[in-house]
Amino acid sequence: MTQILDCPPSERKPLVVDLAAVKARQQATWASGDFSVIGTTLQIVGESLCEAVDLESGARVLDVACGNGNAALAAARRFCNVTGLDYVPELLRRAGERARAERLPLELIEGDAERLPFDDGEFDVALSTYGIMFAADQAQAASEIYRVVKPGGKIGLANWTPEGFIGQLFKTVGKHVPPPAGVASPIYWGTEARLKELFQGARSVQATRKDFVFRYQSAAHFIDVFQRFYGPTYVAFGKLDREGQQQLSSEITDLAARFNRSKQSFVVPGEYLEVVIER
Repeated sequence: MTQILDCPPSERKPLVVDLAAVKARQQATWASGDFSVIGTTLQIVGESLCEAVDLESGARVLDVACGNGNAALAAARRFCNVTGLDYVPELLRRAGERARAERLPLELIEGDAERLPFDDGEFDVALSTYGIMFAADQAQAASEIYRVVKPGGKIGLANWTPEGFIGQLFKTVGKHVPPPAGVASPIYWGTEARLKELFQGARSVQATRKDFVFRYQSAAHFIDVFQRFYGPTYVAFGKLDREGQQQLSSEITDLAARFNRSKQSFVVPGEYLEVVIER
């Protein structure tokens, strides 16, 4: 997990950061737990994003940091020619299992969002749901996804906002297990100002605030699932002693109570930006 900082990247003084080391730690984080357990519950976001970019059958589509394949599979269901890329082999295997189960053609490539192994303008559309926002070098990742989309094409993103439940969850976890210093927070991808900085050359950047609703049995159930399967929280809990784990669980419970709209179970809206960028 990268750092929740007090000021945006454009206002900070330069700080020398070993981005390669940060990326290696991030890769290990996302390979821990089993994100596919969480990722599968987010499928509706990929479906919504494909509609937001108005996908047409036959389009060449790239899903960057595809995880276990939500956006990629959604595009494949629309009869597009789809490639999914991620740097965690196990998540690619899970995406492949899902594609085979649904008899959907899907090309999967192990690779880095900051060094996409594709030609300029190779794709009609590029997508990323809660993926590219975690790249260590935000400007480089934005430049790469922009590069591989043809002029006139589109980029569709789903990014958690700082104010939303997941943005606040990252902030809560960061108080207990500080992320690497000097690395811009992924949550800045959930602000329109940062997106316009990252995609200055685009014809248009349109962002719509939406909610993905987390539905669990209780706050304790949510914490248990995220502690066991969601890489950032899996790693954070693993670094804390018993007292620290209890304190973090208590703070997440309090946070969930602020957002929960149900008195019987865990029904928590997680705000994100659904972004459509025209190249």
